[in-house]
Amino acid sequence: MPTPAFWRQWHRWIGAPAALFLAFAALTGVLVAGTEFFGEDEALREANRDLVSAVKTDSPPDAWTGLITQVMAGAAKEAPGAPVDRIAIELKGREPVITLYLGQPEGGEDKRLVFDARTAKFLRSDSYADKPFINRVHSGEAFGDGGLVFAMVWGLALFALTVSGFALYWRLAGANRAGRTGLKRWFF
Repeated sequence: MPTPAFWRQWHRWIGAPAALFLAFAALTGVLVAGTEFFGEDEALREANRDLVSAVKTDSPPDAWTGLITQVMAGAAKEAPGAPVDRIAIELKGREPVITLYLGQPEGGEDKRLVFDARTAKFLRSDSYADKPFINRVHSGEAFGDGGLVFAMVWGLALFALTVSGFALYWRLAGANRAGRTGLKRWFF
């Protein structure tokens, strides 16, 4: 069984560099949570939560397929020949929309086209990335495959820090809890 000195040494060695990554993960995590909580998409989800869609599972196909055909025709005018990565259909809400996410001919994301889901009228175009930049920074993906591997390594280091800290606490608690009762037995 490793001694408390062993656990303290490993805890210190892992803890010093892990503190930098913990601070990075915490800060970017707060930014991700903040953009999610205060973002426009969350406000729209909350506003639409209690509304009911007019399209049901037993609605006739033309309740939505005709709109897709019209939207594709409108998209061909806005971005002729662009590859379509995906189509998102939001059928409920005050302003239901159909969104086409377009890619680039050589690959990658390009822009999204937003159409009114009631009339198939073109509303707006803006750039899009598969994931927001802050999410990619938080996961390490923004730094390429090496960033993802590094994120997995720092995650394992933080887990090792937790395990070594718990082992150190457990060993010290065992030595310091003799004769103590109640919470003082565990929080010395």
